[in-house]
Amino acid sequence: MINHLTIIGVGLIGSSLSLSLKQSGFVKRVTGCGRSEENLKKGIELGVLDDYSLSISDAIKGADVVVVAVPLGAMNSVFQQMQSSLDKSTVITDVGSAKGTVLRDAHCSLGEYFPQFVPGHPIAGSENSGVEAGFASLYHDRKIILTPEQNTNKDAVAIIDKMWRETGADVELMTVEHHDRVLAATSHLPHMLAFSLVSHLSKMSDQDEIFNYAAGGFRDFTRIAASDPVMWRDICMANGDALLELIDGFKKELDEITKAIQHQDSEGLFELFRDSKHTRDQLRDL
Repeated sequence: MINHLTIIGVGLIGSSLSLSLKQSGFVKRVTGCGRSEENLKKGIELGVLDDYSLSISDAIKGADVVVVAVPLGAMNSVFQQMQSSLDKSTVITDVGSAKGTVLRDAHCSLGEYFPQFVPGHPIAGSENSGVEAGFASLYHDRKIILTPEQNTNKDAVAIIDKMWRETGADVELMTVEHHDRVLAATSHLPHMLAFSLVSHLSKMSDQDEIFNYAAGGFRDFTRIAASDPVMWRDICMANGDALLELIDGFKKELDEITKAIQHQDSEGLFELFRDSKHTRDQLRDL
């Protein structure tokens, strides 16, 4: 088990991890760290945290495992502030949605402690944020992707693998490059589409009436547009190359639909919708 876990950035992901590990008895003590003392105090009240510190270097002293759960744009600063209080027995991981920039930041800022860093990404979440959004079952039957380097300490990987499995998650290994391509398609692009649709409709002159009559389809498709804008801005910046390639391909798909409508190509539209439905029907467990 983990004697002392420190979570830097106690929002949905970090609080859910803490609650799940406490529930399974896999962790003895959880220390929280973040910029909002109010959020950290709430974490104590909710039983998410045992104690907290506003200082990163103080929060990680004596920790067996440190989980960095901050937006991608803040990773490098966090790694830099950690270095003075790390020792070679401390295992570090993160939960960032794009791994390329995280690896570069960790290489630059963790120095000799880099082999103890196990990059990770839980494929779970919701549009809600903050310590109050956490719940113990968030990771149950969800995938956790780890992207260790060749020189990553194997014992460190085993610890993080075990930690996530204790939450009921399924852990898989990927290369950084493969992870970022896959997540750009399955997560990053859908979020961009949801954000852009809400933005477009909000600028229409009859937006009040449009939103007033919005039904289940609009609600389901745009729910993720309520996600943290800071986090998603950073993801766009961090995984821009893969995302731009997918956006370009999606534009071409929209162009094909536009042409079919313009030319009254009902058979072409039917085939596209039929094939898409068939593909989606194979994914019933999503």
